[in-house]
Amino acid sequence: MKDATEQLKSGKILPLVLKLTVPAVVAQLIAFLYNIVDRMFVAKIDGVGMDALAALGIVLPITLIIQAFSNLVGLGGAPRASIKLGENDRAEAVKIFNTAFVLLLSIGIAIGTITVFLSRQIVVLFGCPESAVGFAASYLRIYAAGTVFVMLAQGLNPFITAQGYSITAMLSVLIGALVNIALDPLFIFVFGMGVDGASLATVVSQFVSFVWITAFFFTKRSMFEFDIKDMKPDLKRISGILTLGFSPFIMTLTECAIQIVFNVNLNLATGGNKDYTAALTVMLSALQLISLPLNGLGYGMQPFVSYNYGRGDAARLKSGVKCVTIIAFVFAAVVWSVSMAFPQLYAYLFSASAAVKDIVVKYTPLFLMGSIMFFVQMTLQNINVALGQAGSALFLAVLRKVIILIPLCFALTHFCGAKGVYMSEGIADLAAGLITATVIFITFPKVFKAREREVSSSKADGAN
Repeated sequence: MKDATEQLKSGKILPLVLKLTVPAVVAQLIAFLYNIVDRMFVAKIDGVGMDALAALGIVLPITLIIQAFSNLVGLGGAPRASIKLGENDRAEAVKIFNTAFVLLLSIGIAIGTITVFLSRQIVVLFGCPESAVGFAASYLRIYAAGTVFVMLAQGLNPFITAQGYSITAMLSVLIGALVNIALDPLFIFVFGMGVDGASLATVVSQFVSFVWITAFFFTKRSMFEFDIKDMKPDLKRISGILTLGFSPFIMTLTECAIQIVFNVNLNLATGGNKDYTAALTVMLSALQLISLPLNGLGYGMQPFVSYNYGRGDAARLKSGVKCVTIIAFVFAAVVWSVSMAFPQLYAYLFSASAAVKDIVVKYTPLFLMGSIMFFVQMTLQNINVALGQAGSALFLAVLRKVIILIPLCFALTHFCGAKGVYMSEGIADLAAGLITATVIFITFPKVFKAREREVSSSKADGAN
């Protein structure tokens, strides 16, 4: 661990940025596979492929709610713990880790229990086309039974990254993804389980990831270890975790909210036409292909940012953030350009029917036109969280989806029909991205300097 923290403190910027972010980006791309592999396989089920694909599109925002709670604890606790490591307060960092574990376990059990019993009512409420309700409810019921493993796997993994072990964190996701990819065709086609098989494969894969991640914290490499005495609830510590985690929580939860809004509006605008819901599922997958790796860049930089923020090293923070911003922009521009020029690639990826393909080709450029700004919305917003800026992070998280996109979706759907649903995403992403960039590029230098003065003052007081 000493070598890892020394690298955060004094390693060369570009090699260190690549060392931290490349595994995190790969992990997010693997997470993308997690998200789409079920959709790719169920779309090939004879006779009901598009109904099954539409069903998974309905379940997606529900699984995002679970992910949101994982982020609330994991992405709130890990930066707090990393900052404490930067302040040489390992004891408090370990207490934060154990508090996060108890929160993840408790929330996972509660959400899983409720969802198992109300799965059908939930998918209907979320705008599921009638022909897909049975598939969606069945998938969700099985997925909910494994919610606690999903919560623990996704919520504890950031604590591995926080210690500088980004490759280990990447492997945690990779192992689960490989298991999922292997089990999907086996359960769906060989065992004839259909959509239920896709859900069961996901749960088993998340359980395997959970076992791998938990085992890491019992090794000598980990600065964090499970300790029952440190699991005692502490309101101040819980508040610190939840306050900082509220921004990524809202970012994920609003992704869920807007997908519900999309599904409901499409259902009303098209009279429950499953082809439009299936096409939306494809477009959301395209959006994830851009956003998840950029999220990975931000997640990967969090140990560097939190640690050096804890030390008050403004110059090093500025260099690191500048470097990752350039990388994020180049990636966003390349993937955005390809997506805008060749939207039919996504239709082929999901073996879309002719009707679904036509919708994807027609509306994907509108849906993705603002996603080039995700280098700010995703990467720099996660860095904002790593700096402990809970207030501005929360505002920026709410801005894109709640303040701009949801009202815009209802308005444009009213005037433009289904086209308005797809158009609203692109316009909102562009507008929110420009606002977020303005706020972040103005505030970051001030935050760096303020922390540097605070740490210098504290050292001076200690010397006296």
